[in-house]
Amino acid sequence: MSGTPVGNDIRRLRFERGEMTQQALADACGVTRQTIIALEAGKYAPSLELAFRIAHALDVRIEDVFHWSNPG
Repeated sequence: MSGTPVGNDIRRLRFERGEMTQQALADACGVTRQTIIALEAGKYAPSLELAFRIAHALDVRIEDVFHWSNPG
């Protein structure tokens, strides 16, 4: 699976919040830990709903978590 042009700062934001684990974030968002791993690795772009759930769980705006990395 190739990468996605949607980048994110999930890992950094987790650590800024008391080193929140991938599992804790996954539980808060209703997804598996493997989903969080794929997101952090840039191998998966979340649905809009999941993006909002992640931002809410991290207590930040959605644009503080995700950014567009134009591949071309």
